Amino acid sequence: MKLECYPLVSHPPELVPGRPLRDWMDSFAGRHPYRCLPLSMANTSGWELLCPMGFTATWNGGARLQDITFIPEKPHPDFHNFALSHFSHGVVTFPTGYMFRTPPGWSILCGGPPNHLKNGIQPLVGLVETDWLPFPFAMNWRFTQPGRVRFEQGEPFCFFTLVEDKKLEDVDVVFRSLDANPDLKAQYDAWKSARTQFNARLFRGDPSAMKESWQRFYFRGEVPDVVDAKPTDHVNKRRLKAPHR
Repeated sequence: MKLECYPLVSHPPELVPGRPLRDWMDSFAGRHPYRCLPLSMANTSGWELLCPMGFTATWNGGARLQDITFIPEKPHPDFHNFALSHFSHGVVTFPTGYMFRTPPGWSILCGGPPNHLKNGIQPLVGLVETDWLPFPFAMNWRFTQPGRVRFEQGEPFCFFTLVEDKKLEDVDVVFRSLDANPDLKAQYDAWKSARTQFNARLFRGDPSAMKESWQRFYFRGEVPDVVDAKPTDHVNKRRLKAPHR
């Protein structure tokens, strides 16, 4: 399976596998947020396009194209084609610099980097049928209020991953009683009991619980008092392949 990337400009933005680190996650004592495996896995389950230069964008709250202004950190010959006011109404547009082609049935889901926070501006999310599209898409962000935002050189302005989105239409969403699935209920009850007891020990300051600090059932792909086989395809670290020619 291949993701084909066709550069459309002489110096396209750098494309790298999704990186796991986030400043706000680093700032916690013991880097606690990284214990949340779903957060860490989301950070690395796709690819990033990086800003080739630092710049500031300012929106005065108006609805016109010229109500957004851009100032690069230093002169850059390609800046005028990188960050644009194309849709007005506080929307900042980034051409990706690439045309992408995915295998049949696969699309690109693009948006902002997962769990990457920016005050005053919000990444918009798009689903693109790149298995047939013969032209590029752009990444868009929208100011949430008038003001100024800064993008640093090397900061991701777009994150994308691949999805077989057509299959979603075949998904049958059903509600069921947990009692109707005894094995699953037994697993849930075992986890709930272990979780309740562990939290109570933490609250009491139990030395063994304090040393353990957190339960690792999901991180390890385990269930307490296992009543079913441990999953064989559980993943707790993802590093995607770097692009190559």
